[in-house]
Amino acid sequence: MFPLGAVLLPGEPLSLQIFEPRYVALIEDCLEGRREPEFGVVLIARGHEVGGGEVRTEVGTLARVTDVVQLPGSRFRVRCQGTDRIRVTDWLPDAPYPRARIETWPDGPAADDAEPLAGLRARADRLHELTARLARKSGIRRPPPSASLDELSTDPSVRSFELAARLPIGQTDRQAALAAPDPLARLGTLTTAMDDAIAVMEFRLL
Repeated sequence: MFPLGAVLLPGEPLSLQIFEPRYVALIEDCLEGRREPEFGVVLIARGHEVGGGEVRTEVGTLARVTDVVQLPGSRFRVRCQGTDRIRVTDWLPDAPYPRARIETWPDGPAADDAEPLAGLRARADRLHELTARLARKSGIRRPPPSASLDELSTDPSVRSFELAARLPIGQTDRQAALAAPDPLARLGTLTTAMDDAIAVMEFRLL
């Protein structure tokens, strides 16, 4: 298991620079005799990435290793791809790196998401408009680009994770989206997150 200060969503890429001894050992073990090396990624809810002792979330994502470059000084550059969502059923002693028993957690049944999807697109446009206004007010000539919500998957579960990855929300909201039981609930979580972001931006523009 690899606790991080960021959420990995299914389908997302992940790049890591590995230098801490316990995670060097993790990568070496993953690569030893495994056809498709992978490890679990969970969010650090409280604490620090270095040294252990952090509080970890119970819901995460499997990261499949797609490319490894060994660097001088017992370091690795690793590229991964988020695959299945997982739940931790039992944390094991760190020996020498975090370990856990897990189970994969597929999404629940999908439902019609046309209305919440349209609502999220409208909210993304509204948030971008407010962000651009705040940027101009602050003297920034080029505001950040809007979130690209085009060319989404036709699969409701995949689509909901793509939205969670593309929308400008924080790690806590990304974790809430990851832990939603089904695609429609995930869109509801994202809608709430966007409403909160819009409210903050509107307050800053007062």
